[in-house]
Amino acid sequence: MNSFIARTLGGATLALIAATGAYAQESTNQVAVMTDWSVFTEPPAGTPKECWAVTAPKSSEASRDGKPVNASRSEILLFVTYRAGGSKGEVSYTGGYPFAKDSTVKLDIDGTVHDLFTDGEYAWTSGAEQDAQIIAALKKGSTATVTGVSGRGTQTKDTLSLRGVTAAIDDASKRCK
Repeated sequence: MNSFIARTLGGATLALIAATGAYAQESTNQVAVMTDWSVFTEPPAGTPKECWAVTAPKSSEASRDGKPVNASRSEILLFVTYRAGGSKGEVSYTGGYPFAKDSTVKLDIDGTVHDLFTDGEYAWTSGAEQDAQIIAALKKGSTATVTGVSGRGTQTKDTLSLRGVTAAIDDASKRCK
């Protein structure tokens, strides 16, 4: 699991709250809001500064055996993360539940699908080349959907707005140069 996500899930919760407009004043590391995306920074003790653009879904659906179900989930967030020193952006996603073992998550950006591998509640790209492709697609796109399957067989589909994504990604990148 990416240690950044593990260390900052508490901050991500704040991103989710801030993205919905509720309790924004409680956030201590949010530095900007760009429409539907937020930017956070975190200087973890003993490590270089980290910056990330993050968004929560506008809508979520869950089904099992083709029938709608209510699914209990924790935070659902898409991240683009940068580290001090000019690192390239890293894309990750947390679906709010443990994904099915050896499954993939489908990230569909305006009709172009990217497969992400899963590990517990998180999904990751295959590496820097795929990160760059996804970041470019996010900046050009208008909507993204993320589809995954839980360990219990529930399929989820989260719809994310890309309004403000370019400004948020650019801001996070600049803050961690």
